[in-house]
Amino acid sequence: MNSVLQNLLDVFREPSVIVGLIALLGLVLQRKSLSDTIKGTTKAFVGFLVLAAGAGVVSDALTPFGDMFQHAFGVQGVVPNNEAIVGKVLTDYGSQAALIFFFGMVVNVLLARFTRFKFIYMSGHVALYLAAMIAVILIANGFSSWQAVLWGALAQGLITTLSPALVQPWMRKATKNDNVALGHTGNFGIATSGLVGKLFGNPEKSTEDLKIPKGLGFLRDTTVVIASSMGLIYLLVTLVAGQGYVEDKLSNGQWYLLWAVMQAGKFAAGVFIILAGVRVVLAEIIPAFKGISEKLVPNARPALDVPIVFTFAPNAVLIGFLSSFVGGLIGMGVLVAVGGTIIIPGIVAHFMTGAASGVLGNATGGRRGAVLGAMVNGLLITFLPLLVLPFLGDIGLQNSTFSDADFGVSGLLLGGAVRIGHAAVIGLIVCALAAVFAGSALTTRRQATKEEPTTTSERQPTA
Repeated sequence: MNSVLQNLLDVFREPSVIVGLIALLGLVLQRKSLSDTIKGTTKAFVGFLVLAAGAGVVSDALTPFGDMFQHAFGVQGVVPNNEAIVGKVLTDYGSQAALIFFFGMVVNVLLARFTRFKFIYMSGHVALYLAAMIAVILIANGFSSWQAVLWGALAQGLITTLSPALVQPWMRKATKNDNVALGHTGNFGIATSGLVGKLFGNPEKSTEDLKIPKGLGFLRDTTVVIASSMGLIYLLVTLVAGQGYVEDKLSNGQWYLLWAVMQAGKFAAGVFIILAGVRVVLAEIIPAFKGISEKLVPNARPALDVPIVFTFAPNAVLIGFLSSFVGGLIGMGVLVAVGGTIIIPGIVAHFMTGAASGVLGNATGGRRGAVLGAMVNGLLITFLPLLVLPFLGDIGLQNSTFSDADFGVSGLLLGGAVRIGHAAVIGLIVCALAAVFAGSALTTRRQATKEEPTTTSERQPTA
């Protein structure tokens, strides 16, 4: 009996199996045919294994880079890249992260159903990344697996419900409607950009009045941007480290400049593989979640990934990316001057959240808003990842970390609470839930009061 139980526990410790079972549940709830159910479950299972394979490729590229960076500059260099760090996390905490992800979606639907925060978080890939970070912080700081899943799912549901609400005022300005929301782990930085644009910008001077050279169009392709930018970073660090060190210690005699280019290409390839695996997994899980949520919360707004705003201000996309990257370089310069761990600008984060920051900054403050707002976002996603590193246990010793601003804010709140004690984490989550319901009830009451007739004669029927 004990042997059978142990075998079952071994099965449920495999994150790929957990993901496959979640997909199976969703397909059964959709009443899919046996053929579709088998196909979807298998694809989700294999997709997670693809993700894990990509994580191995990224890790193989980053490990020598970390050694080389430390040799060249005498400090640890960390590249904030969600795919890179999540790939590592899911190999160690995959089962817990998958369960937090699934039950966190359920909490999101329930909060949308019973409060005024009618946002359904549809960006499954970043929600999975968020679940991974929550799992790391809780388990690395003493929570058992079931405790991490319980309180982590509640925390995830709260974050994915409130994050779109934070940025929605600026989304209305950018999209000229209130039909769609933004669901991304960069929402805190993107909302900050909208606020900066409102305070310091001029909405009359739009980025869309500018002429952007067509030769810069390649900067809108994520894979090209990752490969080329990481290539420059690898080459720079390789040159500083020196030919002798690289060829003797890292490249097994391969010409050091060629080795640097190949490592950068491997990093980009690994990120590409991870994204492919994530897409396969979510393609089987999200449709079921969407169908169920639409039935339970008919008036909800879907919170979608950042590319939904790109079409509203294409020039602001490029300006925002470049401005955010400049902010990252400024932040890195400050860290170099101070000493200690160096956060190297993560291209994916600056591209995605910087572009969205540019669009919303432009909506509230025109060109100046796009530049300043995205630059502030770049500073946030430089310093926040550094502040979260101490809460990540052994994962924080890797050469990569979580990149977007929501990871930083929620990671600091959870990490700060967990350092006080488990009761502080539970208290934080319970108080946040109470505040959401209380605030929702208060808003509903105020709206009802405004809609009531103001005089007795208006309330009484006429003869």
